[in-house]
Amino acid sequence: MQTNSTLPTPIDVDAQLDALAKRYKAAGGVGISVLNVIGSSADNLLDHLPETIRRNLETATVAALNQAMRAAHSSRSVVPDQKSWLNQAVTTAMGAAGGAGGLPTALAELPVTTTLLLRVIQGVAVEHGFDPEAENVQFDCVQVFAAAGPLSGDDGADLGFLSARIALSGKAMQAVIHKVAPKLAVVLGQKLAAQAVPVLGAVAGAATNYAYTSYYQDVAHVHFGLRRLAIDGDVPHDELLRGLAQRMGRPAVKG
Repeated sequence: MQTNSTLPTPIDVDAQLDALAKRYKAAGGVGISVLNVIGSSADNLLDHLPETIRRNLETATVAALNQAMRAAHSSRSVVPDQKSWLNQAVTTAMGAAGGAGGLPTALAELPVTTTLLLRVIQGVAVEHGFDPEAENVQFDCVQVFAAAGPLSGDDGADLGFLSARIALSGKAMQAVIHKVAPKLAVVLGQKLAAQAVPVLGAVAGAATNYAYTSYYQDVAHVHFGLRRLAIDGDVPHDELLRGLAQRMGRPAVKG
């Protein structure tokens, strides 16, 4: 007698790692187009900001992340996750509006954009089957920001953030926010400087927001794709991380 037993399709770990590495390598490429639009270079963008803003940027970034975590978490019951193209359209429009008024409106727009980016990252976590309400997933969402951004001079191959694990405790979220804030402060500072460019403020704001939304979506797919592959492929996460590092042409990262 024949039985119709359905066996699960084997996971091709190597092929999925190849795809993740390809996506990670491509993530920062859009930043080049942004720099062409702005007509400047990432290295000196921060010099365009007033000294007081540069000095307080990290503190403002910590505040923006805290606000974003609260807002992104509470908004999930009201606004569902959106398609990638719609996320990009919304943040691009916000960047244009923020940049149109120069530095004051760009500063006001910053926490809102940070919240939307965090919601985009949470949406990617859901796509990969993770619960955005889970504390460890929320940590991972914030941790994605540690990959810096397309204007940071990083080629998207800094794999250290993929392996960071923090003990779950009442202070753990603040710990990860303060760990991520210095890198994100540089990214947000570059964005502010780009939006403050005379005449091109709206264009620069739209371009940078589009770039950051695309970039963090891709990085989130790599981050949570690696987590999902570890579960579905029954392969230790550290082993997958080493495989990804090799494909990126980087030294193996310690888990």
